[in-house]
Amino acid sequence: MKRILIRVAVWTGAAMMLAMPCRSALGGESPEGVLTLEKTIGLVRENHPALKAAAEEITAADARVTKSRSTWFPQITASAGYTYIDPVSEMSFGGSAPIKFMPNNNYDAKVTARATIFDFGKRGNGVELALSGKRSAEHALEISRRELSWQSIQLFYGNLLLHESIRVEQKEIAALNKALDFSTKRYQAGSATRFDLLSTEVRIAAARSRALDLAHALRRNELALRRLTGIADNGPLTLNGSFSVTPSAARETGMVAQALQQRLEVKLSIENEKSASQKRSIAIKEGMPVITGSASYGRSNGYQPDIEAMRNNIAAGLHLEIPIFSGFRNRAERQEATALMHAATLRRLDTEQQVKNEVEEMLDGVQTSSKKLLTTDAQVNQAKLAAEHARARFENGMATTLDLLDTEASLSQAELARLQATYEYVMSSYALKRATGEVFW
Repeated sequence: MKRILIRVAVWTGAAMMLAMPCRSALGGESPEGVLTLEKTIGLVRENHPALKAAAEEITAADARVTKSRSTWFPQITASAGYTYIDPVSEMSFGGSAPIKFMPNNNYDAKVTARATIFDFGKRGNGVELALSGKRSAEHALEISRRELSWQSIQLFYGNLLLHESIRVEQKEIAALNKALDFSTKRYQAGSATRFDLLSTEVRIAAARSRALDLAHALRRNELALRRLTGIADNGPLTLNGSFSVTPSAARETGMVAQALQQRLEVKLSIENEKSASQKRSIAIKEGMPVITGSASYGRSNGYQPDIEAMRNNIAAGLHLEIPIFSGFRNRAERQEATALMHAATLRRLDTEQQVKNEVEEMLDGVQTSSKKLLTTDAQVNQAKLAAEHARARFENGMATTLDLLDTEASLSQAELARLQATYEYVMSSYALKRATGEVFW
């Protein structure tokens, strides 16, 4: 049994050494290289590829806006050409030299400007559609930032929870080792049995096993936090945070209205609805007439009386295009756009309802975790008092080993329950902020 305990102690020590680079600095100032929650979120926003990709999508959406606005300007092109023709039309009179009506070598160079003069506002709808797409891309970026910030908060406080849980297990192990020392002395004096020693050793081994599991979970959590923040595997990862909280009543008044006004999902659904409306307007106007104009200036040959000479020429015109029949394509596009607009409206209503339900759920979560925090505080105080009495009674021979082990386990469980309740209260508070649309830095 002693050999087994020595091996367990070695494994536990190794696990604690793995956890040391990610130790938490609770409270106090944040020195260089120590991660606060705000600094963690800042690193995620600076380094995460998803945010960089979302920023590039905004750049692309801005380019689409410029592209849609280009239809308001004339499209200017320059062209030049050469054509050789043989034979050409010619005529002679009374044996005189033939007169050519066009040259063999034809040259042409011109600059042409074309512009849409009137299209019943279809270009304007296209610009508004592109602007709505840009706003949607901006909302998508902010949603990605918020979600990654939320993941950072979960990992940050998850690390702190694991550190504190390991501390509680170490505290229980220390108390059990002390009890084992007393049991060993009493066993040597003949006032305790071998069963008392074995029971204590089993409890110690179980506590150390739990500590190993917590150390493994901490390592996994640390790797996830490194990946999210972009910190190298060989870099230090020390957290500066605290679970010191004071439960307070959540402010219910106006939270739903605040969420509907601030939640990015609602804003994004509104933009999607606007986009669908603009697409419907464009589809309706597809069957409308379009008036375009063009003007060109250039130089070419082929004019009498000297068909070889290059001369200036100007051309201008208007073009009216009236769609008559498109094989029912325009009607189908209008039906499609109308259905998509109705779907976007229904999705917006569904998003608003989801936001309302989420705010109510998070409010209930904050209230529940606040009550649990107060309850676990009382449990810890009672467990501490019971453990102190059991230790004193055990040292004076008035309590059995099992009594002491049970009270130590109860104290450890009560402290872990309070720690878990504190964690849930902190996370519920941040979840409520997320539900109402507050910005995480």
